[in-house]
Amino acid sequence: MKIVDTHCDALLKLQLSKRGQYGNQLSLDFRTAPELQTNLFRLTKGNVMLQFFAVFIPPHVPSDEKWQHALEQIDLFHTEIINKNPKMKHIKKWNELASLKPGEIGAVLTLEGADAFGNDLMKLRQLYRFGVLSIGLTWNNANLCADGAEEPRGGGLTLFGKEVVQLNNAQKVFTDVAHSTVNGFWDIIEHADYPIASHCNARAICNHPRNLDDEQIKALITNNGLIHVVFYPPFIHKDKEEAQIDDLLKHIEHICALGGVQNIGFGSDFDGISNFVTGLEDASSYPTLIEKLLHYYSEDEVKGFSYQNFLEHHMVKESVQ
Repeated sequence: MKIVDTHCDALLKLQLSKRGQYGNQLSLDFRTAPELQTNLFRLTKGNVMLQFFAVFIPPHVPSDEKWQHALEQIDLFHTEIINKNPKMKHIKKWNELASLKPGEIGAVLTLEGADAFGNDLMKLRQLYRFGVLSIGLTWNNANLCADGAEEPRGGGLTLFGKEVVQLNNAQKVFTDVAHSTVNGFWDIIEHADYPIASHCNARAICNHPRNLDDEQIKALITNNGLIHVVFYPPFIHKDKEEAQIDDLLKHIEHICALGGVQNIGFGSDFDGISNFVTGLEDASSYPTLIEKLLHYYSEDEVKGFSYQNFLEHHMVKESVQ
């Protein structure tokens, strides 16, 4: 069964490797590097048809270097992932999904945190030109757009942040609520035409600030938003560094019970996490998850979770048709 995965951090690993900051490995090979949970071999084995690659700038990077770090990651996306691997196809507009051939894997650039462009809308427009199709305004810290999920102040979007959301709408780019504060979430719901939770779970099952409460989940459903569950154990099972697939399925079950059966997808967070759901250690493990889901849900429902809900999203569907 085909897979759409809306979040991984392979680009940061490739950058750290190139800069000599990732162990003793000087250059990770995207095709086979065991350090990459989303390398080409594993994506192929997992039957992934569309993988989102996040541009993420760690908060310790000085402000005047953040844009350069973003450009480095985008350059690595092209040099290491796209140019060296004919199977990988850069999706710059949603209508390009229709041209994917069997065996090809679509690759989408996303931005995790607006720190990369600061308050410079020229840089934001350049990111659109680069093909960035989903933007999360924050990571866990605050920036000029909004507070992040771990910022004690817990503020919502700034006026500039709301302007960025409006520009996302005009470009048919997702605005990602992952890592938002509660106030930021509701501001995004109010202003975004295309909200997505790229890697979030249900707070009712695991009370973590990175997860969504029931009212937030219902709001995403009402606003045709996508809710892609994340495979990071601390977001799945309280007080446990380990989790089983059955623990992850409780989040899917809860979102379905709230009416979200057509909104669910996967956002693994592979390459951004250091411990894993047992049996879901990398992208090659997706068939194990699918097999488990088929014990509890119909084939059509599982196809929805795997890829169809994403392809049926009104923005994507209208673009592809």
